[in-house]
Amino acid sequence: MAKLEFFFDCSSPWTYMAIAQIGALAKRTGADLEWKPILVGGVFNEVNKQVYDARANPSAPKYQYYLKDLADWTRHYGMKIGRPSVFPVNAVKAQRACIAAVDDGRIEEFALAVCAAYWSDDRDISQEDVLADCAKAADLDAQSIMVRCKAPAMKAQLKTNTQDLIDRGGFGSPTMFINGTDMYFGQDRLVLLEEALKAAG
Repeated sequence: MAKLEFFFDCSSPWTYMAIAQIGALAKRTGADLEWKPILVGGVFNEVNKQVYDARANPSAPKYQYYLKDLADWTRHYGMKIGRPSVFPVNAVKAQRACIAAVDDGRIEEFALAVCAAYWSDDRDISQEDVLADCAKAADLDAQSIMVRCKAPAMKAQLKTNTQDLIDRGGFGSPTMFINGTDMYFGQDRLVLLEEALKAAG
C-alpha cells in the first residue's frame, strides 16, 4: 500500500478543490492517506515570499486568466467557490482545529466544512463561532475542538507539519507526497498523482 501525505491549508481555493477529491482518490488507488494541516503563510514567509509581491502588484492579464481558470475548475468539479470578503484570512485556529479533527478521525468532513464556510458561504474562519459550527457540521464535539486548538501540542504540531513541508521542498498548498519523496503540487496535479499511485500500488 502506497503512503499518500496530503499537506493542506483551507485558506486556498485550489486546496478546497483538492480536499474535495483526495479522499475518493485514495480509496480508488488503495493509498494510505495521511492528512497534514499546515500554515501556508509560514511556508510563504520562508520559501515563497514573491507570493506577497504578486498579490500587491498583480499582472492584469495573469489575474484575469486566474479568475477564468478558477471558474473553469470550479465548474468542472461542480463546486461553489466565491470571493471571500476577508482575504487573506488568518487560518491559524482553523488549521490547529484541523489537527484536532485528524485525531478524532473526522478530518475530511471538518476540512470540507471549513472550506465551504469560507469559500462558499463567505464566513470568516478566523472566528471561533464559525469553526464551532464547522465542527458541528462534521459531527465533532465543537467545545472539545475549540479547546484543543489552543493547546500547546496543537500549536507545536502545526509548526512541525509546516516545517516538514518546507524541509522537503514544498512551497505551497496543496502538496502531496507518495512514499515520502515523490512530490506533487496543486489540485491540477491530482490526475498525475492518481496515475503514480496506481503504478506504485
